[in-house]
Amino acid sequence: MPEVSDLAPAFTLPRDGGGEISLSDLRGQAVVLFFYPRDDTPGCTKESIGFSEHLQAFADAGAQVFGISRDTVAKHDKFVAKHSLTTPLLSDAESTVCEDYGVWVEKNMYGRKSWGIERSTFLIDAEGKIAQMWRKVKVDGHVEEVLGAVQALKADA
Repeated sequence: MPEVSDLAPAFTLPRDGGGEISLSDLRGQAVVLFFYPRDDTPGCTKESIGFSEHLQAFADAGAQVFGISRDTVAKHDKFVAKHSLTTPLLSDAESTVCEDYGVWVEKNMYGRKSWGIERSTFLIDAEGKIAQMWRKVKVDGHVEEVLGAVQALKADA
């Protein structure tokens, strides 16, 4: 599991609308990765809309934002269209990136154990190192907190 100041695990993933995103291509700028359990569920929808609503503020602070879940690109496309999302969504259908970032975890809900994505966000600096991370994210106020961290990172640069 990566820690703050570690080099962020590299990846190339397909994105909504077609094409691929490689973390290595984003060097030189800050990157926010938010991992979420599933498209079109209440918390995930609220979080994705929040990042989309603040996407310009993140860009102004020098950061690109990407959402990652195990959903397929086709499911991402429907989710984006339904909620007019502007944040790019990446498909980690095999959960390899989720595992690399330590967010693919065993969950215990009402006594039933299952595997799933732990809602988590990573702020990666321009050198590709993890500057900050949030685990077991509560959606309310989270986007604003991450934006503040990105703005502070830019101010420190």
